[in-house]
Amino acid sequence: MAIKTTVLTRPKMKETSYLRAALKGMKITLAHMLNPKSVTQQYPEVETRLSPRWRGTHRMEVHADGRPKCVACGLCPTVCPANCIRLVGGEDDQGNRYPVVYEIDEFRCIFCGMCQEVCPVEAIHVGQDFENAEYTRDRFVYDLDRLMNQDHPTSLLWDPTDPKSE
Repeated sequence: MAIKTTVLTRPKMKETSYLRAALKGMKITLAHMLNPKSVTQQYPEVETRLSPRWRGTHRMEVHADGRPKCVACGLCPTVCPANCIRLVGGEDDQGNRYPVVYEIDEFRCIFCGMCQEVCPVEAIHVGQDFENAEYTRDRFVYDLDRLMNQDHPTSLLWDPTDPKSE
């Protein structure tokens, strides 16, 4: 099989003009500058609207008496693809299981929400908080007390009224 070559000819100067293309680009830029419609969100003066399925900082649900709702089953650290959850379970005198140590490393977390999906008692949730700036790296490891003190709303990973996610 022979190799076929094609010779391309350069367009004539009358057919192309770099000045015309530059002016066309400036026209588009000027039209956007003069457009009164603003797409900039004035944060933090104006409250930012997030999707109801936004996945942010984690939150641990608590019982009415202040105990964590977690039963230390071990499913969340097992299913976590980033391996960012550390759980050590314990048992009280009545045989109820509870987490002795529950830590989530927010630096390693990919906020996939699988921990929320797999939890049988719906104890851990990904919330709608996105303001989690800290000054030191060790503050990004959320322990059980910090997870229980989170008060931001939780997100919906799946909306049952919208099964196709449209």
